[in-house]
Formats: sequence, structure tokens, C-alpha cells
Amino acid sequence: MVVVNMNNKAYEYCKENIKKNTCPKYVKLQMQDFLDIAEGKNNKYVLSEAKIKQVNNILKLLIMPKGLKAGQTLYECTVGYQWLFYIAILCTVYRDNEKKRRYEIGVLEICRKNFKTFTIATIFILLFLTEPKFSKFFSVAPDGALSREVREAISEIIRSSPLIYEYKDTKRFKILRDYILFKPTQVTYIPLSYSTSRLDGRLPSAFIVDEAGALPSSYAIESMKSGQLNILNKLGFIISTKYPTIDNPFEDEVNYSKKVLDGIEKDETRFSLLYEPDKTKNWETDDMILKQSNPVALEIPEIWNDLVKKRAYAVAVESARENFVCKHCNIIYQGTGTETYIDVKDVQECKQAKIDWRGRVVYVGLDLSESNDNTSVSMVTVDDNNNVLADSFAFIPEGRIEEKTVTEKVNYRELIRTGKVIACGDKVIDYAVVEDFILNLETKYGVQIQAIGYDRWNALSSAQKLERAGYNCVEIRQHSSVLHPPTKLLKEKILAKEFKYENNTLLEINFQNARCTYDTNKNMYVHKKKSTGKVDMVVSMLNAIYLLQQDVFLNQMDFAIQVF
Repeated sequence: MVVVNMNNKAYEYCKENIKKNTCPKYVKLQMQDFLDIAEGKNNKYVLSEAKIKQVNNILKLLIMPKGLKAGQTLYECTVGYQWLFYIAILCTVYRDNEKKRRYEIGVLEICRKNFKTFTIATIFILLFLTEPKFSKFFSVAPDGALSREVREAISEIIRSSPLIYEYKDTKRFKILRDYILFKPTQVTYIPLSYSTSRLDGRLPSAFIVDEAGALPSSYAIESMKSGQLNILNKLGFIISTKYPTIDNPFEDEVNYSKKVLDGIEKDETRFSLLYEPDKTKNWETDDMILKQSNPVALEIPEIWNDLVKKRAYAVAVESARENFVCKHCNIIYQGTGTETYIDVKDVQECKQAKIDWRGRVVYVGLDLSESNDNTSVSMVTVDDNNNVLADSFAFIPEGRIEEKTVTEKVNYRELIRTGKVIACGDKVIDYAVVEDFILNLETKYGVQIQAIGYDRWNALSSAQKLERAGYNCVEIRQHSSVLHPPTKLLKEKILAKEFKYENNTLLEINFQNARCTYDTNKNMYVHKKKSTGKVDMVVSMLNAIYLLQQDVFLNQMDFAIQVF
């Protein structure tokens, strides 16, 4: 075992690109983690030189079957991001056990024309030649045509590589329509179609879910994972471009990967390369969008020129825009005009170990849920330095903790232990618990509630109970013209480091999920349906900020009146 520094292509790619604007934010974060390991700065993981040599040697035996570089070895043809994907996932191992790989899941978000299918094919061939006897590999695609496309790519590379395909005049691979068999070790690859195949009961050593954004549910991903329970070095690859909707299993995987890279979730088994642009506005003219989402175009001029031509056509022909923006820019087209509310890193810089609430006048925001959502209560105030102080709590059905943990990829059991999440009710939230929580806020925190802001939806009954208890309850219309001022104020306070909150992982997750939209008057508001996960804490906080803004900040303004 040795620590690898400059002696591999993945390291070279990272060192060359990590500080460039053409490299998107989340790719840089994953690159930095890889560099730390390669340079020996990680106490738990290292790169295996033996495994890197093995990957290099195999790629030198494989021949490009067609295209601009037909006849060259894959070692010569492999581009930067592919090197990083292969070496990081296949060659990162435990310091104390080189036989155990670190990564179990590889997520690749990348546009068309970036050799995605070829990358999948190469991964499977590497696994054919390196994994234990009798291993089984599966690929799952949304339909039969795409599934056959992957199988065909594997077949073409193998048949074009005589040093791999044959040994002493004997073909080492059996290539049939329904499977490919590597005879020496009886390792089998089986392509599956989501639309026609039952996926349960499979026992994959490795799997790839291709074009996961086109799948109707997470069933394919979860069924493959569930079949790997007894595999020492299990592997799963989830790969796709963007699709025109945020409601698909690949977006769920991407958002979870972002939480991991941001340090919100801890998952050391996931490696993610997310080639999506940091900024999504002005796709028509901003070359950086194409550069950040198409890493291959930075290495092959012919691909860059083709992308520029396609962009010009999409600008001119409206019917071509959705396909271009989704497939070649990695931007959800129907979300044009939608953007991330605020970078979670900016939020995290406002974190405090403890806030002393005693004696403070607070404003409470309430967001009651539908059956699938969380309910949230937030309280805010302002200190003597005009800092906004905030705390937020979520309520979830006790009988759905495990379900929500799996579907949302949020460890609710751990969050309940922090006291920021409260489980109540069975399959639905017990609103009486929420009401009692608000009624006890003054006693528990030593505060005085000035007003309670709520959305009329689902909350009218609770608001009436709170009013009968003597509280001033204010209905806040969930309209862009009403929500724009508090949405803008909260963002400004966070960016100015004039926002303080107690350690709250779920609140950070909610901020990361939150997406803003703009109405025709450029009013900004957090849109629940266009957000990528639960945002209830942010919504309840904005309701509280609205009240705070009306009572405090607007009254602080000085007005000068000119008389003519």
C-alpha cells in the first residue's frame, strides 16, 4: 500500500481543474475530497496503487470501436472526468484493509455528448475483469431500447479488443442478446428494462441505473440496493441527465448527494460528480453554463462547436429549447425562473451553539402540513444589533418515521434526539401536540409571543384555539406580493451574517431544498411545489419574519417629508 500523489490521471485532472471557473461547485467539493485522500491527508482511506495499475492496464488493452478516435486504446481516449470516476470509485480503499473499497454508490449527473453510455460500458468491462467469481451485474434503463444501447456498447468494445476478447484462439466472452458472460470467472452481466422486467429478487454485485431521471419511481434503485445486503464490495451507479421535472428519483439522488458534499448528511460511501451549472440564468448567451455541464467539450473542440450550434438553434426555435436546456445544459427547463434560494454554506456560517431567549419578544410562524409534509413552528426576534435570531421545530407522524427516513433520505431518528424534530400522531400529525407546543413556548423559553402568523390552509382551527388562549393570530396570505419582502429580508440577513440560529440540521436541509420563483413583477418567494424536498421550516420562518418585519424593521425606517 502506498499513498498516490501525481501518478494517476484522476489526480492530474483534479489538480488542473479544481480552481477553474469551468468546474462546478459540487464537482470541486468531490475533487477536494479525492485530493485529500490522494495526498495522504485522510486518516481512514487511501488510493490503492495496485488497483490503479490494474485499471490502467485494462484500459490499455481495450480498443475504441468507433468515432473520432476509433482504433486507439481506451487509456488514450478516456477523458478527465472518466478517470476521476473510475479511479476514485474502484481504487479508494480502507487504510487498514486494502480489499475493502470505500464507495458503494457512484452518482454521475452529466449531459449528452459526454460519453455517458461509453462510461457505463467501460465500468462493466472493468468489473468483468476485476470482480470475484460468479458475480452478477445488472443495468436498469427506462425502456428496452436504452437497455440494448448499453449492452451494444459493451459488446462493441469487447469485440474490438482482441487481447481481451480471445485467449489462445478461444473466445473468453459469450455475448448474447439477454446477457454477457465472462467465461473464466463465470461473471454475468444482464441488461434489464424497467418497463418489462421484475427487478426484485436480483442479487447484484454491481448495478447501474441509467437515465434515472426518466424513471417513474425509485423502485429500480431501491430494489437493486436491497439485493446487495450480503455483498462485501457492493457497487451501484446512478447516472442521468436532467429531465423536465424535479419530481423524479434522480433529482432525489442528486439532492442527497449535495447534502453529503455540503456536510449536512454524513455518508462516506457515496461518490458524486454533478456536472450542473452553478448559475442557470442566461443559458442563451452564457458560455459558462455549457462549460460547467459538458466537461468533455472542454477537451474535444468538435463537441464544443456542436453544442454552440445546438444552442443557437434552441434560441431560434422554441420547440427545441426544452430538450437543449435539459439535455445539454443540465437545467430543468420548466424551472426556468426558479433558482436556489440561498447557498446552505452561507446559512451554516450563521450557526450558533446556543441562543439565550429569556426576556425576548418573539414572533411565531406556523406551517401546518398536508399528509406527506412536515409541520413546522418557528420563532424569531431581533437583538440590539439588528441581528435576526431564529429557532425552528418540525413535527412528523410517529408511525411514518421509517418511511420518511427512506424516501427523504433524512435520518429522522437522529433528528428527533436533537429536540428539533417532534414525533406525534400515528400516520398523520397530531395537531393538538403542535398547539400545546406553541402554548408552552413562553414558559419553556422565557419569551413573550407578540403574534403568531399562519397560512389559512389547514391552520384555521388551530389558529382559533390559539386566539381563544389569548394570542394575536395573523393570517398571512401565501402570495408572492406578500411573501417577497420577508423572503428578501431573510436572504439579506443571512448573507450579511446578521442571522443567528441554533444548530439545526433539518433547518439546513430545508434551506438547501428551497427554490425561489419570481412572478411577473419580479416578486420572489419560496415555492413549495418547485422545491426539491421539504421546506416547511423555511416557510414557517418566513411567516414569522413577515410579522417581525411589519412590527420592527418597517417601524425603524426614517421618513423625510418634503413640502413644496
